[in-house]
Amino acid sequence: MEEISQETIIAAAEGNIKAFEAIFAAHSSFVYNIALRMTSAPEDAKDITQEVFLLLHRKLGGFKFQSALKTWIYRVTVNQTITYLKSKKHKKHASYDDGMDSLCNNGSFRQDIEAQETVSLLLEKLTPEQRICVVLRNVKGLSYAEIADSVGVNADVVRSRLKRAREKLASLKKEVEAYGL
Repeated sequence: MEEISQETIIAAAEGNIKAFEAIFAAHSSFVYNIALRMTSAPEDAKDITQEVFLLLHRKLGGFKFQSALKTWIYRVTVNQTITYLKSKKHKKHASYDDGMDSLCNNGSFRQDIEAQETVSLLLEKLTPEQRICVVLRNVKGLSYAEIADSVGVNADVVRSRLKRAREKLASLKKEVEAYGL
């Protein structure tokens, strides 16, 4: 992820389209991937990404440089995704786009798709708050402090959410194994 200069952020906040495009280019993949992992639906992830950047465009003038821009964008993404998940009543679809080329080339396509589908289904059983913590920790590799800053809670809350999520996932895994689902 490209580091954005303070001058670029200020220029974007003042309406410079090229500066805002630089922010979009540097962070849109991350925003989309977080939204995709949370929703398991490419179309929903695109909608959330669009909403995040519309919100960023409107609110960028209020950015106080008290944290890194990427941390602020993570927080906006997490909040928008949680809001979306809470408000949207729809059936989620498993996503198979992520890594599809490598899956097709390694001969284990069906097994990998089944594993991806299982992970997506298990993640859907978590609360949105737990799910985002799991995705940020296990998929994106963020530290507890980074997750806490992104989500807007303290690190102890992150630890608690991850602990509960792991317990729930372990319980669900046992059910899947027991019933051969």
